[in-house]
Amino acid sequence: MRTQENTINDVTVSAVENRVHRLCQEYAERLQFHGWHHVSFVRAKAGGFAQHNGADRTVVEVAALVHDVNYLVLRNSPAAAGSGLRGELLAECGVADGVARWIDEIVDEAEMATRGRDISLEAQALSDADTLFKALPVTPVVLAHRYLRENGLSLRELADKIVGEQCDVHDEGYYFYNPEAAATYSRWAMANLQLWQCIQEAVDDPTVVELLDAVHAVDAVAS
Repeated sequence: MRTQENTINDVTVSAVENRVHRLCQEYAERLQFHGWHHVSFVRAKAGGFAQHNGADRTVVEVAALVHDVNYLVLRNSPAAAGSGLRGELLAECGVADGVARWIDEIVDEAEMATRGRDISLEAQALSDADTLFKALPVTPVVLAHRYLRENGLSLRELADKIVGEQCDVHDEGYYFYNPEAAATYSRWAMANLQLWQCIQEAVDDPTVVELLDAVHAVDAVAS
């Protein structure tokens, strides 16, 4: 476990928060899913998980604030694509180089597609917060269409991504690292994954494909 006392103070956290908030406002049209609504939720939950598991809260909160800046660099990209922009942003806000590199490592470590069972406490806190956003019952209803537009994906591609990245992690028992989060939210996670598995099956039905094509045609005319 890596420990650093008072690596980032609350003034620096506020500076990063303000900078990221401005970016989210400026690029709101591009960040339809990963905008401020997502960032602020993940930051709040990650801070709470950090306090619970003994991670460095301020470092985790800053990591949460900058974890998705890759979507400003490249659509449908991994967290690593935002490393350069993340470093520039943290430097502008006065974060020391060593701490900035640590934050970059946490963001990469917490990424759903590649995370393992034994990641750092800071990455666990960030991962649980980001994973909870994915598992919220409202996310597929209110926000999934925004993810499709933001990243230029089809419904089939998104279903394949979610099932491919999340089902094994869930089945292997570390979908959530925090035991309380697992106890509280695993039912939501299971329902969400079952929904996307059903969507995978549905888009293989030719009649459903015709239905979706008709809906897309109506949307195109309306826009």
